[in-house]
Amino acid sequence: MERARQTLLAASNALDAVRASGLRADDLAARLAALAPELTKLNEGAGRHGVPETLQRADQVLRDADAVRTEAERLPERAAEIDRRLVSLRTRAQALTTRAGKVEPILSELRRRFTAACWQDLQTVPAQTAKTVRQAEEKIAEAAKARDEQRWPDAVSLLSTVRALLNSTDEAVSAAGDRLQRLNAVSKDPQQEIERTRFAIRDAQRLAMAGRNMPDPRHARPLDDSVARLERAVAGLEGRHPDYWHFLTETEAVRRTVARVVSEIREERGAGS
Repeated sequence: MERARQTLLAASNALDAVRASGLRADDLAARLAALAPELTKLNEGAGRHGVPETLQRADQVLRDADAVRTEAERLPERAAEIDRRLVSLRTRAQALTTRAGKVEPILSELRRRFTAACWQDLQTVPAQTAKTVRQAEEKIAEAAKARDEQRWPDAVSLLSTVRALLNSTDEAVSAAGDRLQRLNAVSKDPQQEIERTRFAIRDAQRLAMAGRNMPDPRHARPLDDSVARLERAVAGLEGRHPDYWHFLTETEAVRRTVARVVSEIREERGAGS
C-alpha cells in the first residue's frame, strides 16, 4: 500500500513538472484525479474493505499511477519530436515543390524524343503533385494547430498522413526523372538490357538442367516462353520510333518470371524433391 502511495506521489510530481514547463497534460491530470477515490479507499484500510480487495486495489493504483508518471515524463520529448517532425515535413514539402517544377521540362523532353506510349502515364504528374503537396501543406497546418492545442494523438496522426502524401508525391516526381534516364540509356544501347536478360534466362536454364537429363516441364515451359517473349521484345525495337518503355517493361517481366522459376527450383531441391 505504501508503494502505491509513493507511486501516486511520483506521478503527481511528474505531472506538476510537466505543467510547469507549459504543457497542460489535461488527460493525464484527469487520469490521476480518477485515482483519488481509490486512494481514499486504500487509506481506509483492509479492516474496512478486506485484505484481498485492498491488496488488489493497491496493485491497480500502483500500475495506473506508474503509467501516468511514465507518460508525463515522456511528454516533453514527445512534444519536441512532434516539433521536429513539423519542421522536417515543412522543409520536405518545400523541396518537393521545387523538384516538381522540374517535371514539366522532363516531360517536354520525353514528348520530343520518344513515342507517346513511353510517357503518356506521366502526363498527370505535375497537376497531381501540386494537388498532393497542397493537401500535405493543409494537413501540416492542422497538425501545427493540434500541437498548439496539445492534442498529441491528433498531431501524430496528421503528421503520418502528411508523410504518406509526400512519399507518394516523391515517388511520382522521381518516376519522371527515372523514366527519362532509363529511356536515354536503352535508346543509346539496348544491347546491355538484352544481354542482361539473356544471361538471367541462360543461368536459370543451367540450373534447371543441373543433375538431370531433361529439365522438369514445369520449369522448362516458362523459361522457353521467356526466350520467346524476349525475342518479341527485341523485334519490337525495329522501325523508326521504337516503344522503348514497352521493351523495358517486357525485359523486366521476363527477369521476374525467370527469378520465380529459379526460386521454385531451389526450394524444391532444398526440400529434397
